[in-house]
Amino acid sequence: MKAPEILCADKTLAVRFAAEQAVLSWSLTRPGFTRAATVAWLEASEADLPVGVDPIALLRDRLAAAGYGDAVQLMTSRDVRKHHQAVRHSGDATAFCLATVGLANAGRVGTCTPPTGRAGTINLVVHIDQPLDEAGLIEALSIATEARTAAIMDLGWIKDGLVVTGTGTDCIAVACPIADRRQTYAGLHTDIGAAIGNAVYDAVQAGGSEWVAEKRAHCT
Repeated sequence: MKAPEILCADKTLAVRFAAEQAVLSWSLTRPGFTRAATVAWLEASEADLPVGVDPIALLRDRLAAAGYGDAVQLMTSRDVRKHHQAVRHSGDATAFCLATVGLANAGRVGTCTPPTGRAGTINLVVHIDQPLDEAGLIEALSIATEARTAAIMDLGWIKDGLVVTGTGTDCIAVACPIADRRQTYAGLHTDIGAAIGNAVYDAVQAGGSEWVAEKRAHCT
């Protein structure tokens, strides 16, 4: 399959596939199972989202104006120029991940983490070149989430004495080709799961390491 195209300009980031793909995400504007040829990010600052501004409307309107109205849409406060990508292989499976990583409002899962008022989030799309049915996409999403969490924990970023596991505003999308014959299994013991896990881990680890390095440099 042809490699996806990455477009980054004017506070937008997009990954465009050669053909429409099956996508599963919790995107604010196109959540759940859908089909799309593009996944797009909007970079929005805290100043863009004062009290009273609808974030969904802001996301939809600005990305539509940028030509991404039909995309699965994500929003981040991270400078979208600081995106990271990874391609990983396992057996016959190839996975591609594009991620932006910010940890300003990070927390530890299971703890009471009230909003900080600071924007910060992890957004990623991972594509696998093997067609998956709905069960397979759900399992792929679970693997991507597990890999995201492992990558963040391995950064060792501490908040309130605990290693953080993510942020309160993360969003993950998984995508695969559309076909009549689709696979059901995408777990840890499959090539699909291994490729997804490695691609997500490496992209998130790279993005997170860059963010942590920036914060530590700012404090010195």
